[in-house]
Amino acid sequence: MADRVYPAAKPAAPNGTAAPAPAPAANGGANQTFPANKAQLYNAARPTYRPMPPPRRKHRRSCCCCCCLFITFFIITIVLLAAIAGAIFWVLYRPQRPSFSVSTLQVSQFNLTSTKLASKFNLTVVARNPNKKISFFYDPINISFNSNDVDIGDGSLPAFMHDRKNTTTLKTVVSSSGKNLDDSAISNLKSKLKNKNSLPLEIKLDTKVKVKVGSLKTKKVGIRVKCTGIKITVPSGKTPTKATTSNVKCKVDLRIKIWKWTF
Repeated sequence: MADRVYPAAKPAAPNGTAAPAPAPAANGGANQTFPANKAQLYNAARPTYRPMPPPRRKHRRSCCCCCCLFITFFIITIVLLAAIAGAIFWVLYRPQRPSFSVSTLQVSQFNLTSTKLASKFNLTVVARNPNKKISFFYDPINISFNSNDVDIGDGSLPAFMHDRKNTTTLKTVVSSSGKNLDDSAISNLKSKLKNKNSLPLEIKLDTKVKVKVGSLKTKKVGIRVKCTGIKITVPSGKTPTKATTSNVKCKVDLRIKIWKWTF
């Protein structure tokens, strides 16, 4: 095969113009010459390489959507099942709250001095269970008497079992033996007695109760019974006075304790 000659540069024409390119040889390509800058122009017309951006990750987003839908569906299912169970329980047992009322209240002693209070009350409370298939088990009951936010007596009732369709009468003594009171509490009570010769009274009963439905017993739940609309008159001698209880209203509320707070 004939050798190829690669000149270092194209020869210039005598008049300063570039010499024309040599014609191809007639012997099939022998002794052909090529310009030196042709290799430098190779790939000059190709576009610059730019990396493709990474594809978006749709898999993680779809997983999050599926989890949210599953949790929502689970919560809705639990709520529906709880509503159905509550409706079935209501139809079968017809649960009702127990009721309390103040039958009688006598003031045996009420001595108020400049610093102390000595009082004694005879209290009779009636508890009713209107349910046919539900029983209640009460812990010991703490009783407090308040007049204008002043504690004027404390007492208690023993634990008892409240059977179905049962009415129970409870009697106790609520007293305060020489309890020290601050000046504002003393002046408050004396001003009420001087103007109206009577004191408004609020009774609070705090306890815990366990409910029995058939053979099932629940955990103990705190309740508070608050009775308002009572007025007491201070006895002048040794004869006790009866308080007005015709307009007494007793309300039963649940006492739910969450951590440090009681609702």
